[in-house]
Amino acid sequence: MRSINQLMALNGRVVLITGGAGHIGRAMADAVAELGASVAIVDIDETSCMETSAGLSRKYDVPSAGFAVDMAEENDVCALPSAVVGQLGGLDVLVNCAAFVGTTNLEGWAVPFEDQTADTWRKAMEVNLTSVFNLSKAAAPLLKTSGHGSIINISSIYGVYAPDLRLYDDLSMGNPAAYAASKGGLIQLTRWCSTVLAPDIRVNTITPGGVFRDQDERFVDRYVKRTPLQRMATEEDFKGAVCYLASDLSAYVTGQNLIIDGGWGVW
Repeated sequence: MRSINQLMALNGRVVLITGGAGHIGRAMADAVAELGASVAIVDIDETSCMETSAGLSRKYDVPSAGFAVDMAEENDVCALPSAVVGQLGGLDVLVNCAAFVGTTNLEGWAVPFEDQTADTWRKAMEVNLTSVFNLSKAAAPLLKTSGHGSIINISSIYGVYAPDLRLYDDLSMGNPAAYAASKGGLIQLTRWCSTVLAPDIRVNTITPGGVFRDQDERFVDRYVKRTPLQRMATEEDFKGAVCYLASDLSAYVTGQNLIIDGGWGVW
């Protein structure tokens, strides 16, 4: 029987993280690199990709590579797995973290429902959901033969629960319908893939609650009062979950949605 250290070790495995230069993606990349994984950082900004990748290699002495990709570009997304293999020698874990989020600067996005646009809806679906479908499909043959294949999708509490709009009273912040619908679809895509890709690839979801990023004090106060653990999340709160689902600690876990929300959904 293997020890816990042996079960959680990621030495020799390659992890691809989309949105890897963003807040949550970067924390997850740091976590798997600490466990010995080689890491492919994918993000739309080339400079951030390369800086994040180089930082991981320096800090943990692991191979890492950056890939600047617009997740709305299907051909570039589908070419990613082969590019990662060319740079890092394989692919074992895919973390789908890239997304349009609540603060994304899109016209017709974080505005009242009557002002949200179909064009913005389509753009959000393309990045938040369609790109996950395309990338997972392209990566599946490699993940299947790795012996440790794992897909981890990053959803949101708003893919599970309806928004409490009282949080946003008198604030410029918003909660777009396309964000909620795409994140809810991602959870169901996880369930679907977990049976279709079994037994060679495990597929699970991590669903974060609200993350503190210097939001308006009124929003933070309202959010905290509605959360049993009485705080918003930090990026560090998701490190353990990605290590668990990427490693053999979760070798018998698939089709699950791990909600990390400080108890938000209990009430």
